[in-house]
Amino acid sequence: MSRPPSSAPSSAAAPASGQALPLSRLLSHTADAVAAVLKGRSLTDALAACPAAARPGTQALSFAVMRELGLARALRRQLVPKAPAPWVDALLITALALSCGSAATPHYDAHTLVDQAVTACKKHAKAASGLVNAVLRRFQREREALLAQARQDPEARWNHPRWWIERLQHDWPDHWQALLAHNQQAAPMMLRVNLRHQSLAAYSERLNAAGLAHRCFGAAGIVLNQPAPVQALPGFAQGDVSVQDASAQQATHWLLHAHQADGTPLPALPAGARVLDACSAPGGKTAHVLEAADVSMWALDTDASRLQRVQDTLGRLGLQARTTAVDASDVPAWWDGEPFDAIMLDAPCSASGIVPRHPDVRWLRRDTDIDTLAATQDRLLDTLWPLLKPGGRLLYCTCSQFKQEGEDRIEAFLQRQPGARRGLAPGHLLPVVEYPESHPLVGDGFFHALLIRPEA
Repeated sequence: MSRPPSSAPSSAAAPASGQALPLSRLLSHTADAVAAVLKGRSLTDALAACPAAARPGTQALSFAVMRELGLARALRRQLVPKAPAPWVDALLITALALSCGSAATPHYDAHTLVDQAVTACKKHAKAASGLVNAVLRRFQREREALLAQARQDPEARWNHPRWWIERLQHDWPDHWQALLAHNQQAAPMMLRVNLRHQSLAAYSERLNAAGLAHRCFGAAGIVLNQPAPVQALPGFAQGDVSVQDASAQQATHWLLHAHQADGTPLPALPAGARVLDACSAPGGKTAHVLEAADVSMWALDTDASRLQRVQDTLGRLGLQARTTAVDASDVPAWWDGEPFDAIMLDAPCSASGIVPRHPDVRWLRRDTDIDTLAATQDRLLDTLWPLLKPGGRLLYCTCSQFKQEGEDRIEAFLQRQPGARRGLAPGHLLPVVEYPESHPLVGDGFFHALLIRPEA
């Protein structure tokens, strides 16, 4: 499955969840997390090391800092040209990010924030507490001038790396500013109802009874008005519902209800059809296909620990699939020689489409990663294509807004495989574009392309 370098949690906890703890303690844990990201570690890993009682509040603050990191780093460079020790640097960046006052940032009284940041520093790096106090008080005195100067840098203005901004400008000249602004917003929590257990309408009534306001979309989709712990979702443990973004939910539709490019429907997959999910973790699409059709599914993933998440998901939903921890492109290591009716290739990608849910992604990726990922995507397409039966279908998808990981890859593949035909699928989905009412809801930035192998 396409994913960030290491996924951050899918939704930020409300700041109120950590109010019982002193702000100084939350700032200290947030500085730990920010320092980890600045060293190239994922926010998920950093938050996993945070004490459970402090994790919700730390997560909320960390998400806020990630959304203001470009501006906060520019301010720190103005105020302290020579970077202090890493943890002190992370604390300053955290406090400056929380002082910027954007709509996406939790609001704290300026005096309280300075006082609590200094208290946190005294417990972790006492010698630097005077520096932290002086820097933050200077920022409060010269706030508007410092912000105006910092925002002259595009990375500070847009809170994305410069290469990321330039790539979106090139790919989407009419939408790049809206995409960058969209990335600064928290993503809504979306659900997929298990239609093997009950109808969408029936589950909607259960949510109403639980006091969870929502709206429905598509055949099985729900958007909650406010995120909720999965434990609060009726029937979650029994497999009645799963968390899955709207754009990702579309993959099963395009695979199972496939059409040629002119709209002519392809024959439905027969009962027991062999379907491969080549990059399956954490298992959302694998499960969705099994919920929607009686097929024989084989799920692969290179990471055995992530594949365990697929197995856990299937177990919760009462579904079965063959699972193998292996690189899908190493065909001799796993393939049994029997071709597939359909293949789902949710290829490793930059995860540039899911920044609202994973705000550290933009800071962990490098421009050179995109070429490397594109080569992996090409290799997977080329090695899996021959495993299809004549007339079989392959759905290629990535949670990326970058054309190099979407449209460019399919165009290059069609040049290498002139017999392949392109079927009906939406291509790039952008959350800032208004689609017709008949179109399924768009959540994350995504790309879907359907490829049809010619009959023998």
